[in-house]
Amino acid sequence: MRLTTTTNVTVDGVMQGLGGPDEDRRGGFERGGWVIPLNDTETGDYINQIYGGAAAFLFGRRTYEIFAGSWGTLTDLRKHPIGVALNSRPKYVASTSLTNPKWAGTTVLTGDVAAAVRDLKTRQDGELLVPGSGVLVRWLLANELVDQLNLITFPVVVGQGTRLFPDSGPDIALDLVNSRTTSRGITIQTYRPAGRPAYATSTVDPEHVMRDATSGRRS
Repeated sequence: MRLTTTTNVTVDGVMQGLGGPDEDRRGGFERGGWVIPLNDTETGDYINQIYGGAAAFLFGRRTYEIFAGSWGTLTDLRKHPIGVALNSRPKYVASTSLTNPKWAGTTVLTGDVAAAVRDLKTRQDGELLVPGSGVLVRWLLANELVDQLNLITFPVVVGQGTRLFPDSGPDIALDLVNSRTTSRGITIQTYRPAGRPAYATSTVDPEHVMRDATSGRRS
């Protein structure tokens, strides 16, 4: 399976509390619910397609518990295309503390999680989708287990909250696979990891760069 992460973020990279004011108040977060006022049909259709095309799902514990308490239990959400996909396909949780998951079709990955994820990826074809799960996504990237990243960026700066990428972490070059912008300014981008980034090996004179830019040349 191809391991794909799908994450909703703000322009300043926040992924916390997107669904509602009380979804996730960790760290005194008070600005939850930023997705709903900005969402549009194009983005909704895209997300339905992504979830509908997944062969299985992989979660971190916190995101799993949020999803289990909503998509896994509420009748209206279970009937939604996302709910149908989530409730009809295998779900895996990377957790050292979850011992008795109530959501049917759930398997907890413990012990050597990296080996367990690699094993999952070799079992069948299709997409192993990671919704949200910021801590898990960062860990998967650090362990070079991510094949593709879907970033859905909403046109808002929240100014507080947990960000997808921390101040310090692994550096990763990304190849842009595709990109589009919806009518309401939501950008949907797909990337694939491409090893380590390249860095300049010398300091460039900014005046030299400006001269070349105005003359149409590149340094």
